[in-house]
Amino acid sequence: MKRTILALGLVSLFGVNAFASVYIKYYNKDSQVWTFKVKMDGQNKEVTFNGSTSGATTIGGSGTKAIVETKCGNVEVANDSKIEIKDGCIKFVK
Repeated sequence: MKRTILALGLVSLFGVNAFASVYIKYYNKDSQVWTFKVKMDGQNKEVTFNGSTSGATTIGGSGTKAIVETKCGNVEVANDSKIEIKDGCIKFVK
């Protein structure tokens, strides 16, 4: 019985990291579709935000933070962030 509980505990502990990612809710005020380079967990990725719309996107990986490279500089976004995009720049909203 103790082994079963221990095994389930370890599976849940390590399983959480396997499914981690960065989920972003956004509003793109620009009519342009923006595709930004992203650094996460030492890997380079891309994320695309559709123009003139609100939506959500997920950056897959094993972390809960990512660095998005914009023309206004690098922005660190965490899981469940809410952002606004205007003129290709990212601003956090509440």
